[in-house]
Amino acid sequence: MKDRKNSSLLRRLEKFQRLFFVALLSVLAVGAFAQSKTVSGTVLDKTGESVIGASVVVKGTTNGTITDFDGKFTLQNVPDNGTIQVSFVGYKTVDIQVKGQSTVKIILEEDTETLDEVVVVGYGVQKKSDVTGAMARVGSEELNTRPVNNAFEALQGKAAGVDITSSERPGTVGSIRIRGNRSISASSDPLYVVDGVPLSAGGIETINPRDIESIDILKDASSTAIYGSRGANGVILITTKRGKAGRLALNYSGSVTLETLKDKSPAMSASDYITWRRWAYYNSDPVNNPRGDQPNYDKDQIYFAASGDPAALANVNKGWNNGTWDGSRVTDTDWADIVTQTGITHEHTISGSGGNETAQAFFSIGYLNNQGTQKGQEYERYNFSMSVDLQVKPWFKMGGSINGSWAVQDYGYSRTGQSSGSGPVDIYSAAKAIPRFGVPYDEEGNIITNPCGSTTNVYTVIDEWNKSTDNRQTFRALGSFYGQFDFGKIWAPLEGLSYKISFGPDFRHYRQGIFISKDSAVKMGSKNYAKYATDRYLSWTLDNQINYNKTFGKHNLGVTLLQSASKYNKESGSESANAIPNENFEWYNMGSVDITDAATYGAGMSTGMSENQLASYMARINYAYNDRYLLTVSGRYDGSSVLADGHKWSFFPSAALGWRIDQEDFMKDISWINQLKLRFGLGTTGNSAVSAYSTLGNIQSFYVPFGSTLTPAYATNEPYYTSSQVKMANKDLGWEKTTQYNYGVDFSFLNGRISGSMDIYHSNTNDLLLSMTIPTLTGFNSTYANVGKTKNFGVDLSLNLVPIQTKDFEWSSTINAAYQKDEIVELANGKQDDISNAWFIGESINVFYGTASDGLWQESDAAEMAKFNANGHKFEAGMVKPVDQDGNYIIDSNDRIILGNKNPKWVLGWSNTFNYKGLELGIELNGRFGYMVDTGGEGQYGMYNQREISYWTPDNTGADYQKPIYSTAGGDAYSSLLGFKDASFIKIRNISLGYNFNSKALKNIGISSLKLYAQAKNIGNLYSSVDFMDLDLGTTYYNRGFTFGLQVGF
Repeated sequence: MKDRKNSSLLRRLEKFQRLFFVALLSVLAVGAFAQSKTVSGTVLDKTGESVIGASVVVKGTTNGTITDFDGKFTLQNVPDNGTIQVSFVGYKTVDIQVKGQSTVKIILEEDTETLDEVVVVGYGVQKKSDVTGAMARVGSEELNTRPVNNAFEALQGKAAGVDITSSERPGTVGSIRIRGNRSISASSDPLYVVDGVPLSAGGIETINPRDIESIDILKDASSTAIYGSRGANGVILITTKRGKAGRLALNYSGSVTLETLKDKSPAMSASDYITWRRWAYYNSDPVNNPRGDQPNYDKDQIYFAASGDPAALANVNKGWNNGTWDGSRVTDTDWADIVTQTGITHEHTISGSGGNETAQAFFSIGYLNNQGTQKGQEYERYNFSMSVDLQVKPWFKMGGSINGSWAVQDYGYSRTGQSSGSGPVDIYSAAKAIPRFGVPYDEEGNIITNPCGSTTNVYTVIDEWNKSTDNRQTFRALGSFYGQFDFGKIWAPLEGLSYKISFGPDFRHYRQGIFISKDSAVKMGSKNYAKYATDRYLSWTLDNQINYNKTFGKHNLGVTLLQSASKYNKESGSESANAIPNENFEWYNMGSVDITDAATYGAGMSTGMSENQLASYMARINYAYNDRYLLTVSGRYDGSSVLADGHKWSFFPSAALGWRIDQEDFMKDISWINQLKLRFGLGTTGNSAVSAYSTLGNIQSFYVPFGSTLTPAYATNEPYYTSSQVKMANKDLGWEKTTQYNYGVDFSFLNGRISGSMDIYHSNTNDLLLSMTIPTLTGFNSTYANVGKTKNFGVDLSLNLVPIQTKDFEWSSTINAAYQKDEIVELANGKQDDISNAWFIGESINVFYGTASDGLWQESDAAEMAKFNANGHKFEAGMVKPVDQDGNYIIDSNDRIILGNKNPKWVLGWSNTFNYKGLELGIELNGRFGYMVDTGGEGQYGMYNQREISYWTPDNTGADYQKPIYSTAGGDAYSSLLGFKDASFIKIRNISLGYNFNSKALKNIGISSLKLYAQAKNIGNLYSSVDFMDLDLGTTYYNRGFTFGLQVGF
């Protein structure tokens, strides 16, 4: 009984305990619910502007949100004693204790270290303060400061040691050199790396500049050696835009540019040319012809009737009125005006970005249409870019990007297919060469094919832009895909260890179609000409990369290990023929041509294939002690298929030291020094940029007669086959190697008001890849070999200034200057000069070599001229006076000297920006100094029109140029000597004016940012040593443009 009672009591106690426990949980739950709340607020920066897309989370949880368009947020289920953590890229993270608050206002401060610290280096990123190599960066703000058609234009004058030449032809880019030239025969082009993928074919001209986030330029060997065989000429790292966490942000950028062609040296008018031509006839036969300033009607009938163009003679005769000459009566045909137009360029880009903490995406669509100032020239490009980054797991991230482009270039006037294959480079040059006394049409309105009667090279340009077509199309797709594992998120002891696999395919298809109608002046009614050519490029790169980054007290260690493989393949084919039956199909109707009928069609076909591979292993160690002492060591082992067996592999090491002096204790009291870092680096890079089959002898087909037939055969290296004696195989061809030393300093003073860097470097390049002439007794003419040496020295200076900075006004200025000098140390034959290629020991790689001039002969030089003429010369007053270097009164090859350097010693860029309450004025200048240009001289022998010049006459003996001499042999034999001139200049490249609207005022209409701007391009020169040329382009003409555009964000 007692046990039953006890049992019953226990059951009751258990039931009570359960009820009490449930009640307690209920109370706790109610209490907990009562202690959770909804918190709202606003996130601003220190200027009061809304921070859009900032991350707001309850610290220690996954409960979070992001700020909206106005910087506002609402966060539910926030514990009363909880902490809200707010973060945004470029700002310091802020923790806010709720403590009963339901509304908060959070001000974010810029994280100056973060904003300044991360730059792209090879195979990763690094804090800028820890970088030990020489590099330069151009960010998206600088890239978008002015509208450009390609990234080359945006880089001009923006980075010290980087020299870029321009091109005014739509769709054509110039060239780029980083720290001058080192190689003689192998390529001096830098390596382009887009989103981690090295490009094997082409550069960055097809990438929309609006899609680029930053361009980092690696200049010294300690930075580029990790790219081994491809880093000798510098590396340009392109990082395209990617998605960012936050709401969907849409942006539009568009502009319209109007351009006109300006010529600093226009052609002679009809009247001036007629006078000039009279002088040319007089100087060719002064006994029988009157002086040029003594017009003679009968002689004019001979001078200008000889041209064979009755219309031109009739035009000249308009100047004769009752026996008196009046040149103003002659019709002056402005041929150049006929072929030019107002060039219109419009470009548009729409982009979007957004995401959250686990997924970010970016897309961009771009369109560019560039109609040239010369008729028949046009460039059209479509761009598409997309990227996705996914944090699939805390320990696994993956993503990828695709950049695609489709470009169509109408190259313009073409002389291809003409018998001589030579002539003007474009239709404007062709038009300028036609004497202006010629007229376009005869009395019946027919086009005169050869104005002024010349049947050699002087053709009409009327409608030639429709009769001569050179169409080029390029499709390119560049991909970059990766997967990254963070082992520290899997197992804590492995913190800092990660593995990344990346794959980058690059596909490019190029097609060229040329068609010249039989009705074109170039073909002169003969057979038409068509050509169809295609190139297909496919390359890929596969990288396996291990990274380890760890901080141990005052020690920071970073290790990168890389295994890389890449392959490049190119296939090409072309077909050309004459007499295409149906001209309406242009190059698309070549299948109807009988290729066996050489007499009628002259058909030609060719196909080709090239392939090479590169295998690599790389290791890099970055070490920093106490954020003061920095060390970077790397080594790369490359194997290239283009080199000979036994020479394919080579090792490329580098090392660099850095000392952050500003972090030393003895610098703490010097408040005006914000940064001061010394750098030293050295490294070895390679160059194997020769043909994929340079180690092999050429295989060439020929025909062997067997009976009455010809049987095709092939010859390789057997010298007894004459047709095969092209180039001998070289089984010892190896790497061209460059060792470079760099000494640098980075500085920042007065809170960034003065900052910049200076680098001094010198390099030695050995085992130059040269095509070496060999004795003909071998049965061959030449072979590639590793012979010769060069050296290079230079100084790079980059200076950023903020001379004025007030609440409403700021003036910022950036100066980039570079000095560079290269020199040949040895050549294929040791210390002996190679005169045929103008290569000289102790001189620059690219020089002008020839006879110097000492002005013009004058009547007072009669006695000296007689000494020369006694040795076979025929010098007269008014002719070019060559310099007799050896004093033997004979001008021959012994009088040739080095006239000057083709490459500038100094390159300058200077950008200024003035900001006042949203109004922005920008001025950009660039210049080159210490080099020479060949202006081509002035032939002055009568066939072509002549630009306006001061030429010698008995009454104008102080002229700049020699007297004209009418001669089919070319007039004065030394006329070209006057074309070599100093080419120094300072050019005002751009002036822009823009206005950034206040973002607070725009919010009411749903716009986050709005900028309107106008820009003037190619304004003029502050200084030019040659007044009749645009020395930046190397021509007498250039395009001056005015742009109007806007940038708007939603």
